[in-house]
Amino acid sequence: MPKFTASDGLKIAYEDSGSGLPILCLAGLTRDHHDFDELVGEIGAEVRLIRMDYRGRGESDWDPNPLNYTPQVESRDAVELLDHLGIEKAGIIGTSRGGMNGMFLAATAKERLLGVLLNDVGPELDREDLGTIVDFVGVNPVYPDYAAALAHYPGYCEGFANIPTARWEVEVQRLWKEVPGGLAVRYDPELKQTVRATFEGPDVDLWPYFDAMAGLPIALLRGANSRLLTMETVAKMQARRSDMLFANVPDRAHIPFLDEDESLAVIRAWIGAIS
Repeated sequence: MPKFTASDGLKIAYEDSGSGLPILCLAGLTRDHHDFDELVGEIGAEVRLIRMDYRGRGESDWDPNPLNYTPQVESRDAVELLDHLGIEKAGIIGTSRGGMNGMFLAATAKERLLGVLLNDVGPELDREDLGTIVDFVGVNPVYPDYAAALAHYPGYCEGFANIPTARWEVEVQRLWKEVPGGLAVRYDPELKQTVRATFEGPDVDLWPYFDAMAGLPIALLRGANSRLLTMETVAKMQARRSDMLFANVPDRAHIPFLDEDESLAVIRAWIGAIS
């Protein structure tokens, strides 16, 4: 997997495939570039997909200072990746944390963006559900192996339905790696420091970051059963951006996998808008 050196010396991993319109894919908080594997299979022949592993995740270096695991630093890495690849402007597909980074980029480096697609994230998130996510960051699962995870994990994923066992098998292997004694997370567990500090800190008004996308084609995917992104927040987003493409993806909670028919229809319409 290729890597480039960020301005502070860390090696940041990425995949770069296809040709034509460049789209930078930014994953969720603890996730990596593999979350977009299915998307490569669906639209990889139509566009150039660049998939970055944040510092501390996937194949990228872990940061010796965990306080650098922030949208500010991750977004800086994203811009430096575009510089490294000689890309002046790119569309952003951001899943959860990746969507937050997309909005941050609109506020700080808008001239580098063609548009932003948000996957189950917005400027208001349900605090109770967010707290549940925070509690699990940096914690290894109790499952002794992949077989046990596959047997039990899908049952805890409330709001997901009609997903083949083979897809759940892919999911548990993306989430965790097998190590002596059980399974372990695929990222620097010290990520929990920054996540916990942010969650326990003062609330930040994220609407200015959403509004920073004014003039850019935007789209929103929501898992129809998502508790993190409510329909009330979606309505507020639509009121501000009546042109925002939107799909409420059935049988999904947080997050849609991006291979659903409803997701792909919006993704392709958004690609048409930024082309």
